[in-house]
Amino acid sequence: MLSELNYGSRKEVKKIIKDGNVKINDNIIYDDSYKVNEESDEIYIYKKLIKYEKYIYLMINKPKGYVCANIDKINPTVFDLIKIEDYKKDLFTYGRLDKDTEGLLIISNDGKLAHELLSPKHHVEKKYYVEFDGIINNNKISKLENGILIDGELTKKAKLEKINENSAYITIVEGKFHQVKKMFASVELEVTYLKRIQFGKLFLDENLKLGEYRRLNEKEILLLHP
Repeated sequence: MLSELNYGSRKEVKKIIKDGNVKINDNIIYDDSYKVNEESDEIYIYKKLIKYEKYIYLMINKPKGYVCANIDKINPTVFDLIKIEDYKKDLFTYGRLDKDTEGLLIISNDGKLAHELLSPKHHVEKKYYVEFDGIINNNKISKLENGILIDGELTKKAKLEKINENSAYITIVEGKFHQVKKMFASVELEVTYLKRIQFGKLFLDENLKLGEYRRLNEKEILLLHP
């Protein structure tokens, strides 16, 4: 538990415990195999009360240039934006946004909820703001909404809301590789800017600047459940 909370490696944490720096309730603990009750035990390290959370849920406004991978030897990852006090080793992104796509990204360690959200049978909607080169018309809108053949497979029906000749909102229920860009390219429109603004019932917090994140509150976590 202490290692997950970034108090050191397992070896370092064992020494912290052995040196008598950890107290659970009213007792100093010297045994690193002590079984903790996550819900009722009060845990102190260096006399400071710590809070253990089994699951954490973060909303991040992803900037361009970052990839949705835990480790990447070439590009910075979205996890580089997470402060050490909020980082857990088992965090992962709920789906992915392309390197040059901005906007709403959920990071968590709740695998069960991720499975529910990303399962094709639940058809969870993702809404994007899109800017593009080329002029959109009713014929292109109809094609985008009714399904585009991508890599030999027809996309599911989408919803498109035209803003002007060169921008729109599009809502899809899938997450194929470069799907939005490929859909627009199929009707001779080149995407120049892409930002996800909604995931399921959850909207991007407009107060979050690019690269910023915050924890979801209980109401927002419930909104995520499909």
